[in-house]
Amino acid sequence: MSGDTNEKSMSIIVTKGTLDWAYPPFILATTAAAMGLDVTMFFTFYGLTLLKKDLDLKVNPLGNAAMEMPMGGGHMAMPNILAALPGATALTTNMMKNMIKKKGVASIEELRELAIEADVKMIACQMTMDLFEYKKEDMIDGPVLGGAASWVDVATRSDINLYI
Repeated sequence: MSGDTNEKSMSIIVTKGTLDWAYPPFILATTAAAMGLDVTMFFTFYGLTLLKKDLDLKVNPLGNAAMEMPMGGGHMAMPNILAALPGATALTTNMMKNMIKKKGVASIEELRELAIEADVKMIACQMTMDLFEYKKEDMIDGPVLGGAASWVDVATRSDINLYI
């Protein structure tokens, strides 16, 4: 963070690693950075997978009661019983990826690159790296390694703190 006391800042803890949960932190981070905020993202537990070089993000419909997909001019909710069937995750993932492409929404890879270009600071949780046995070379270039204290240091000085 810069020494300018008038500069607004935001920190985001990223804890989820599915396709649908990947969008909010990257959209908020890149938007805030474009608005001149100093942004730091802390990737921990399953959110850490969003920093991997090779992404294979999925949408899990199980337990996601709010999930409605546009179909035939309306919206269809996915009943939990159907979500539990084999292949449901692949089906909903393909549906979401097709909708993202059709609507011209940026990919997570593109949003990550935008975040890096906008000088969004990214911290990969060292404990999670160790826990899940990830190596630094598994991750994209740019993020630094740090622990909870790294985020707390940023959060105590941030105007906005988000947990996603």
